[in-house]
Amino acid sequence: MSGRLLVLLLVIAGFGVLSALALLDVGYWGIVAPHFRSWGGAQVLTDLVLLAILACFWMTRDARKHGLPAWPFILVTLVAGSFGPLSYLVARELRRSAESTATS
Repeated sequence: MSGRLLVLLLVIAGFGVLSALALLDVGYWGIVAPHFRSWGGAQVLTDLVLLAILACFWMTRDARKHGLPAWPFILVTLVAGSFGPLSYLVARELRRSAESTATS
């Protein structure tokens, strides 16, 4: 297992624990609702939405280069935010590892 893959898996695990704790504490709406209470919250939500959209465009373009389907990761991004791009990076790293093993 490459160091890059290990770091990605640790980030997903840590973010997954944080997300699960937040969902258990306040629920899905409790995570989203504060962003509608102030201009600062609206700015943060808008920033995250823009980043998600940019990530979807990047994944689409990058997936073509690496022979991966982008749509599952875009779907995950639309439903679960950062888990989509993080999962895509794991899939890309696994593909890269498999290709380097096959050529060795």
